Amino acid sequence: MNTPLSDATLDRVLDRLCDVSAAIGGTVLVAIACVTVVSVVGRAFFSHPILGDIELVQLGCAVVVASFLPYTQHRRANIMVDFFTAHASMRTQRLMDTFGTLLYTIVMALILWRVAVGGIDIKAAGERSMLMDIPLWLPYTLMLPGLALCVAIGARQTLVQIRTALHTEAHHEGEAA
Repeated sequence: MNTPLSDATLDRVLDRLCDVSAAIGGTVLVAIACVTVVSVVGRAFFSHPILGDIELVQLGCAVVVASFLPYTQHRRANIMVDFFTAHASMRTQRLMDTFGTLLYTIVMALILWRVAVGGIDIKAAGERSMLMDIPLWLPYTLMLPGLALCVAIGARQTLVQIRTALHTEAHHEGEAA
């Protein structure tokens, strides 16, 4: 018999996936830093930098950002500008937060879709980096898991916020009766 995942189990799975994604992003970031250091030292002391170091940094940064986004969203650590809602009621703030999370999820889904399509098109065209001859579809592919995880987290958070809002409304209506 198939049983749906409990909320707590789903949250733990998403939490672990975010940790793995952030660890991958951190590993790529350290590798980028090492390439940069070796290239700068090679340029300064041996007049021989790493050929294509800028390409590696650019391609790696795209993967790093996509890998860190899920962790940030899951922990609700994105920057929020609450200047306009600071004096609003709690209900209004919750509605705005829910709308913001929904909008974030939609935007991330669009980015996921376009990165996937872009990667497919670049692979079909056989595009490669200029200096190192790296297939350019590769970083696009490496960005997809992080972006997909962002969409999953955003969808989960939106559903939880809607469910909480409906439960709160039903609770308040019951008290008013």
